Amino acid sequence: MGRISTLVLIGFGAFFIALAPLLKFWAAGQIISAPADQFGISRLEAKGARYFSLQDLKVLTGDLDIIVTTRGDVKEAKDDHVVWDEATVVNDVTNSRPQIDISERRSAFNRYTGLAVNCCSNNVEKAPVTLEGQIYKFPFDVEKKTYKVFNATAQKAFDAVFVREDKVNGLPVYVFEQTVPPTKTETRTAPANVLGITGETGDVQVDRWYDGKTTFWVEPVTGSPVRQEVQRHEVLKTQDGVERSAAFIATAKMTEATVNDLVKNAQSGKNTINLLRNVIPLVLLVVGVVLLVAGVLVGRRRPEPAE
Repeated sequence: MGRISTLVLIGFGAFFIALAPLLKFWAAGQIISAPADQFGISRLEAKGARYFSLQDLKVLTGDLDIIVTTRGDVKEAKDDHVVWDEATVVNDVTNSRPQIDISERRSAFNRYTGLAVNCCSNNVEKAPVTLEGQIYKFPFDVEKKTYKVFNATAQKAFDAVFVREDKVNGLPVYVFEQTVPPTKTETRTAPANVLGITGETGDVQVDRWYDGKTTFWVEPVTGSPVRQEVQRHEVLKTQDGVERSAAFIATAKMTEATVNDLVKNAQSGKNTINLLRNVIPLVLLVVGVVLLVAGVLVGRRRPEPAE
């Protein structure tokens, strides 16, 4: 009976010791990932924004309420990637103009690294698009370096440069800044008189040009952005390169309620990662060593002489 107890203790001890690094260096990485069944609503505000109103045929100034809804397509989540659909609705609360802009995008990305995956009908405004760079999130264990991040308006990836460490609601974060150079995004026609062009009648061709700057506050363990600020500058230019009108000029910032929710989720994810990578492996290692030592001590005990 003593020999059986010794083997059991040593066996379980060795098992727990072997399991500890497996969980820390492999299993945790497989368990921790972006969810396939994502559902979230984020809100941003843009004070004093200027935009060309198609309803009024002029540039209006107002405070904007921006609602971003993200939903995962569970059926398309396969292997190592997930697919999220996003819809953004912009409302002008100052001038009572609802839905002044509505946009949609569909993006597939690696659930572990956050990098783009080109499959599953990726699109921006229903038009097929080739994705590149980070999509929605940074990789787990973010480094203080430059990452390529996809910009849906320009439909390209641009550098997001690490600029500093910071804290958001007490949570340590890394701050990255991405600058998008002037990029032509579309060509359309518009009435010459609306654009203030004299000597012209009827419609003229205009190009929409976009440039901007996005700042990301990222929790480095999970790679989750917890705050975002978007400076968006779009103008209309005629074919001679002359700027004729503002199209959309605003600085949008996440509301405090949205930031609070994102910080809460990131902290929860960070705690889970710490549990899987550090706490549980350490407990397994300690228990394994204790069982192993106990097994050895039991094996060394001499049986009592029979009377």
